[in-house]
Order: sequence, then C-alpha cells, then structure tokens
Amino acid sequence: MGTVYRTRARPRDVAALAAATLAVGASFGAIALAYGLPAWLPPVMSVVVFAGGAQFLAVGLFAAGNPLAAILAGLLLNARHLPFGLAVGDTLGPRLRDRLAGSHLMTDEVVAFTLAEQTPAARRRVYWVVGVALLISWNAGTVLGVLLGGATGDPDALGLDAAFPAGLIALILPSLRDRETRLVALLGAATAVLLTPVLPAGLPVLAALLGLVVLIRPAARARAGDAVIEENRC
Repeated sequence: MGTVYRTRARPRDVAALAAATLAVGASFGAIALAYGLPAWLPPVMSVVVFAGGAQFLAVGLFAAGNPLAAILAGLLLNARHLPFGLAVGDTLGPRLRDRLAGSHLMTDEVVAFTLAEQTPAARRRVYWVVGVALLISWNAGTVLGVLLGGATGDPDALGLDAAFPAGLIALILPSLRDRETRLVALLGAATAVLLTPVLPAGLPVLAALLGLVVLIRPAARARAGDAVIEENRC
C-alpha cells in the first residue's frame, strides 16, 4: 500500500498507521462510489484484494471501461510482493494455513515493520499485529467511505473527482526520494500523457511501464566500462 521503510513497531506508530489507513480507505470507498460502482463492490474488493494502490488503479480503469487493463495493471503493481514474500517467508512458519493467511495480509508497511525486528519471535508477532490492524482499518475505512459517499449527493461538487489522482500521488510520494525512482516515474508519466490522445483508455497506464528503461542505463554503462577495461588489458 505504501513504500517500504524500516521502523520499530511501537504501539503509537501502529495506531498512527492504522488511522492513516482508515482515512485512505474512506477515500477509496467514496471515490469508487463516485465513479458509479455499486455500493457492495468496494467493501468486497477491500476484503478480497486488500491492496490500496491496486484498488485505486483498478477503480479508475474500470470506470474508463477497460477491465482488462485494470487486471494487468494490478498484477504488475503487486509484482513487488514476490521479493517481499521471500523476505518474510520464514516469519510465517511452515504451516500452509499460516502462509496463505499471512500472504493476504502482506503489505509494504507490514513487511517494513517486520524486518525492523531482530528476533524471529518478535518478527512473527509484529507481522500479525500490524497486518490485522491494517486489514481492519482499511476495510472499516472503505465501508465508511461508501456510506459517506452515498450521502454526499454530487461527488464532483465536493472534489471527489480530484481525490483519485490525489490519492495515487500520496501513495507514491515517499518512494520519490530516490533519484532513479523519480526518473522512472517522470518518464512513465510523460509517456502516459503523450499516448493518452492516441490509445484507448487504460492502455497509457500500462505504457507508462516504459519508464523502467531508465534502470537499464546503469547496467549498460557498467558493461561498457567492463569492455573498456578488458580492452586495455589486452
């Protein structure tokens, strides 16, 4: 749901994170309703998917009439969970039941709090405490957003049409401290904006993945440097 950072799981930190998650979940519920989705869908999505960024993205693409792009974008966005799972796999223990339930609770914040602990017992305890806290707060927030969104009348008059991009920006801001990440984001955004007039709705978002070519450049420079060194040796 957010960007991984390392911090110890003090109760006040977990409470603050749960409160923030409640607010973002409420935004998601209201936005989903504003885009014309049925009131039952956002809570079901929050229970079944439980992935903030992917849910925001899916709602926008569903509203644009491109469900296939929504599915593909969600899968790509959550591909980062593969290395996360490798990092915390031992924490969940050997039982299949625990691994299945734990994988559903895995978010950036849960992994960050878990890896900040020093002992296996502390990691296991923190993983479940933070994961359950976020699951509850996210789903409670979604239901609250649906209830409030349904009572507001015209959502555009309250600015909910702008809340979707604002929510996505808030989700990615912490990761933009890294220079390479900023370059990837800027190139991807520029690509999506340029292709929006010529591609069907939803596809420019996927085309934004071309921003990842920025990450190829250092490797290419390293290979070129190795070739020069090898030439000099000869």
